[in-house]
Amino acid sequence: MKVAIVGVGIHKFGRTEGVSGLEQGAYAARQALADAGVEFKDIQFAYGGSDSAGNADTLVSALGLTGLPFVNVKNGCATGGSALTSAVSRIRSGESDLGLVVGFDKHPRGAFNARPEDNGIGRWYGESGMMVTTQFFAMKIQRYLVEHNLPRSLLATVAAKAFRNGALAPHAWRRTPLTEEQIAGSTMVNDPLTQYMFCSPAEGGVALVLARADRAHEYTDAPVFLESAELRSREFGSFEVFSPWTSPERADGPTVTASRAAFEAAGIEPGDVDVAQIQDTEAGAEVMHLAETGLCKHGEQESLIRSGATEIGGSIPVNTDGGCLANGEPIGATGLRQVYENVVQLRGAAGDRQVPGEPKVGFTHVYGAPGISACTVLTR
Repeated sequence: MKVAIVGVGIHKFGRTEGVSGLEQGAYAARQALADAGVEFKDIQFAYGGSDSAGNADTLVSALGLTGLPFVNVKNGCATGGSALTSAVSRIRSGESDLGLVVGFDKHPRGAFNARPEDNGIGRWYGESGMMVTTQFFAMKIQRYLVEHNLPRSLLATVAAKAFRNGALAPHAWRRTPLTEEQIAGSTMVNDPLTQYMFCSPAEGGVALVLARADRAHEYTDAPVFLESAELRSREFGSFEVFSPWTSPERADGPTVTASRAAFEAAGIEPGDVDVAQIQDTEAGAEVMHLAETGLCKHGEQESLIRSGATEIGGSIPVNTDGGCLANGEPIGATGLRQVYENVVQLRGAAGDRQVPGEPKVGFTHVYGAPGISACTVLTR
């Protein structure tokens, strides 16, 4: 049974003083319900997630005490993607016809404060400084650039695109364009990644209303169909965040396996994608994930990016709302923000950041610690 997205809602990302993460999630949920033309009492089930802003199921206090099954999801940065995958399975099974997926967060200022014990690692790992994820991502992109003969300057190019696109997205946090020179010259955090090549912990909320595809037109004139939603974890030999060792054997990471599964399940090739949102926790992640998701080959990123192909008007627009770099990362909401952006793009309702040519196929990819990836393929 096919699944359609019939309603979407979003609370602005960034910093919203005086508004809790739960309230931001409720705001997004109300928007999505209104977009679908339904009330919360019509929703048969819900999945939701947050990393640091409370249990999503407590949203019923704001939305309605209807007794529906509401499942809390927590799966690192892939929380939103995991919630969506679960909801899709429930509708495909025939158990329910109409559901809500919501993700939100409100992180304190400063770096994420993950604990080694929560990730199956001893306290020594944190005491050595390796729980600071900027170090891991810097080491990973250093190796990748050398192995595939890519220049460090590409990182500033990717980040500059993100801030240009974010300036066009009303829900984005960072809406001031920055030049490549400003980005490259900003404070070095972990070589080769500077301050403006990283996203920041943030706030925000996103909600989606899902329905059986054969009933989608009861709720909207512009349904977007979820052709696939796949989730994968790491395999032995993959090089992932919070891994206290590396194997002499190298294997594909969860981004490769999840994206491959998503395209196979949808019966769609990466070359058919008209717009893509991929995880860009830092600028190097976008470079690596372009190839890991199959959108290009390893080593082709420089020619692809320099040619303008990944710009909004290019042949494969990537992170059209600025991605994590411009929006920041509220962990529970990020994966759903990507889906929200693709729904808006496929509807032709993205305003100044609209991809030209009436895009028909969208792809999303989110990656989370300690090695989880969720991908979707959407069509209109």
